[in-house]
Amino acid sequence: MNQKTLTLHLVSEATGQTLDSVARACIAQFPNTEIRLRHWNLIRSRLQLRRVLRHIALDRGPVMSSLTDPALQADMEAGCASMQVRLLDVLDSAVTFLSEETGEEATRHPGGQYIMDENYYQRIEAMHYVLAHDDGQETNELNEADVVLVGVSRVSKTPTCFYLANRGIKAANGPLVMGIEPPKALFTIKRPVIGLTIDPETLIEIRRTRLSQMIPSGRLRDPAADYAYIDLEKVQEELRWARRLCRHHNWPVIDVTRRSIEETSASILDLIETPGYVGTA
Repeated sequence: MNQKTLTLHLVSEATGQTLDSVARACIAQFPNTEIRLRHWNLIRSRLQLRRVLRHIALDRGPVMSSLTDPALQADMEAGCASMQVRLLDVLDSAVTFLSEETGEEATRHPGGQYIMDENYYQRIEAMHYVLAHDDGQETNELNEADVVLVGVSRVSKTPTCFYLANRGIKAANGPLVMGIEPPKALFTIKRPVIGLTIDPETLIEIRRTRLSQMIPSGRLRDPAADYAYIDLEKVQEELRWARRLCRHHNWPVIDVTRRSIEETSASILDLIETPGYVGTA
């Protein structure tokens, strides 16, 4: 079957992150079509919009818009209609719905979700916290965390913590190394501790890639340690030990094998936002 191709234009008055997420979630449902995204961000004037419309005319394709300025949106509708290009305003129905429910007229403020309010500074603080408490650093400050992730090497602890920080969550993480006692603070803190695990074959592939990046020449630094790092039996034993440790301390475990960072983070948020769930103490 010949794969169809389509250019999808995303026009936003802000960073385009929300629009991009919506578009990619929809694109995933159409595997037989190659959909190329063209991003047009920070469009806040008629001059900028006219430039975008000229480019759309040269590379024709449907348009998804998240413009909140009524005048700009009207110009976008007129421009697309003149080119006979389909246009979807992804915010209009949601804004209308909430306006009807609240009885309040929408302010139509461009980029309103990106104001530097308390939530913004909370995300910045969370990002600083992750940087200072990555990979077992500063364990004496774990009680300041909103959640602590533990797991063997290369189970995506660090990227998950950074994603959580973007949601304003202070996330620390620490490695579980077989034969080495975890920091005592993990067993006394009154914060949620969550273990991450993964399928051994998947973990081995991730570790192989990591080793090849660290040692481009192919020469191992410590052959015995590096072989154990990717040996199936050793990895299986390592993962079983980590699971037993988590079970012993009643730490919930999330299998990240077939989960994206976003899905893993959603599961973590579900756990720590569950009423009555505190953690280890």
